[in-house]
Amino acid sequence: SIIWTIFSRGAKCLTWEMVTSLPGGGFYIGKEGGFLNAIVGSLYIVLASTAIGLIISVPVVFFLNVYLKTKSKLAYVARLAFDVLFGIPSIVYGAFAFTLMIYFGLRTSLLGGILVETLLIIPILIRSMDEVAKNFPRELLEASYSLGATRWETMNVVMRQIAPGIATATLLSVGRSIGDAAGVMFTAGFSDTIPTSLSQQVATLPLSIFFQLSAPQIEVQNRAYAAALVLTIIVLI
Repeated sequence: SIIWTIFSRGAKCLTWEMVTSLPGGGFYIGKEGGFLNAIVGSLYIVLASTAIGLIISVPVVFFLNVYLKTKSKLAYVARLAFDVLFGIPSIVYGAFAFTLMIYFGLRTSLLGGILVETLLIIPILIRSMDEVAKNFPRELLEASYSLGATRWETMNVVMRQIAPGIATATLLSVGRSIGDAAGVMFTAGFSDTIPTSLSQQVATLPLSIFFQLSAPQIEVQNRAYAAALVLTIIVLI
């Protein structure tokens, strides 16, 4: 029902101009322009945060499942902590990141949006990959060690086994990150232009949808459904 509503209402008003042009002077009151800035901004944040999240998460998963013993207390506490972080609402991450930004004297920017989304998806990546890694045959580790392989070389064996889990975790993280509005509202700000540096503010599709739905004009509200349609298509892809 949700998908049908988005597609039926969004397809009627979605035009090529909307996805290829920046907002005009009166875009949010029904005049010309598009939301290319929000599309590009969302992709910037999602791609960067997912890449950083994977760089951090994959070594953690290997440490929990290759370096530590099966019933390690440290592994138990770590998994419990990541489970708790998994369930924290995104607006709490946004408030936490915003507090840090104020402490270090940072302004809302593309960098702030990337950092908060990285914090948001790291627990998702780690716990999703960890569930797959816990189920791979431990005999593979023993076989690898018995052939004289080092722990680093054994990681290649593990990587082949958990590759589907990494792909699944990445997809879940992209879906969560690209649809987040609360976190980036505090940290990324909003802009009608495409950022050219990490210090500039950036627009995202969820915030663009929120601002357009808040407008009283029906034409602007319909554009919000067009933006929601684009967002949904990106997630489905």
